[in-house]
Amino acid sequence: MGVKITGVGSYIPTIQIENSDFLERDFYDKSGNQIEDPNEDTVRKLQGITGIEQRRYAEEGINTSDMAYEASKKAIEDANIDPEELDYIILAHNFGDVPKGTNQSDMCPSLSSRVKSGLKIKKPSCVAYDMVFGCPGWLESFIQASAFIKAGLAKKCLVIGAEALSRVVDEHDRDSMIFSDGAGATIIEKTDDPESGIISHNSASFTYSEAYYLGFRESYNPEMRMKKNARYIKMEGRKIYNFALSNVPKAMKACLDESGVDIKDVKKIFMHQANAKMDHAICKRFYKLFDMEEPENVMPMSINMLGNSSVATLPTLVDLVQNNQLEKQKIAKGDIVMFASVGAGMNINSMVYRF
Repeated sequence: MGVKITGVGSYIPTIQIENSDFLERDFYDKSGNQIEDPNEDTVRKLQGITGIEQRRYAEEGINTSDMAYEASKKAIEDANIDPEELDYIILAHNFGDVPKGTNQSDMCPSLSSRVKSGLKIKKPSCVAYDMVFGCPGWLESFIQASAFIKAGLAKKCLVIGAEALSRVVDEHDRDSMIFSDGAGATIIEKTDDPESGIISHNSASFTYSEAYYLGFRESYNPEMRMKKNARYIKMEGRKIYNFALSNVPKAMKACLDESGVDIKDVKKIFMHQANAKMDHAICKRFYKLFDMEEPENVMPMSINMLGNSSVATLPTLVDLVQNNQLEKQKIAKGDIVMFASVGAGMNINSMVYRF
């Protein structure tokens, strides 16, 4: 018995934010000093490093759970199932519902419970819970859903990644330009097809000295610190970059070695869309471990137009590729792909999967 994706869906917000929209911002460094470099230079450097040209923000009145619900409806329709058939709903996020104009998180009831309520699922045995695992949360939820199915505890699961990072960024921090909003959802089912589904996976949490590379901290603007006791997403960019380059390729290799699949048979690498430069560096190092060059077009990229939407990036990417929305990126039945993600925790996971 295997476990496979049978339905996909995503919610991409309609508000499109261009790099030019940041030209009038006042940026500060972590010491509270205003950055004197022209914003044109700041924006140009950011685009060169991250590859981001645009990002999407959720509309007013739309929260993380709303985006998750919309993506879930599409995935359920794509899988052609009745929502009442679902045994688990696992929703990966990190900040809950944060209404626009506030920075207070709302996670009671859980976001997964809100999605289940929205889908009008009546059966109590459909268990709904949230996953907080940083950016690798959707993939970790996929792994958990697989475990439930293989243990005979479930047949069909709804696995979602959703986030509204625009609601928790410090507008005076240059890193705020990286983050975005969105949701992706997948239906996970058991399959008797020996030629498809999960082949191998692994996960790890590095917390001894890495736990706080990403966290919630005060604004870089000294006036903001004095006016209100608020916290915003903050990251140690250089430390995360070095951590990812050192650890993610090795985790991917271990996962591939366990699968028994030859690297030449891997058609695509679905990488969490964190930073284009970092993602390509990880991919190159991964192939270097096998004394190979990174193949052309092996890694689909959406970060240029959608930014970094945390747990939403991987399922959204799968939806875009399966529906032929990315140029030169297609997946056919039987294709073997790798998933990989790194994020707050610091957490890492990877998976070898056959479509």
